[in-house]
Amino acid sequence: MPTPPPTAPCPCGLPADYANCCGRYHSGAQQAPTAELLMRSRFSAFAVGDVPYLLRSWHASTRPPRLDLDPDQQWVRLEILGAERGALFDTEGSVEFRAHYREGGHTGSLHENSSFARERGAWVYVGPLSPVVFD
Repeated sequence: MPTPPPTAPCPCGLPADYANCCGRYHSGAQQAPTAELLMRSRFSAFAVGDVPYLLRSWHASTRPPRLDLDPDQQWVRLEILGAERGALFDTEGSVEFRAHYREGGHTGSLHENSSFARERGAWVYVGPLSPVVFD
């Protein structure tokens, strides 16, 4: 998938354009300063098809060797339901979210409470804290 224009709304749902929101993390210009912002940037990476960023932002102990995104699945909206720790001076945290998608003319959502940790100073996704639920 092509990268969105810099002035396009960011897929993560924050009121900023892509370049000034998740695009700066995807490009490597900056690192997400909190677990929630990393979660938002990962959702945006799924939405724009940025597999290298998804793998880079995954904890080494749980990162898959490769990731193949389904081209028919379109991630369209993110809801942050809650967050614990994961701030500037924390070393771990969690973010509960619901990610909405379209696929084959149908809509659905994925509900997950994710664990995040700092790895070499950068926030990374570790994995789900409880079973992932698809609605």
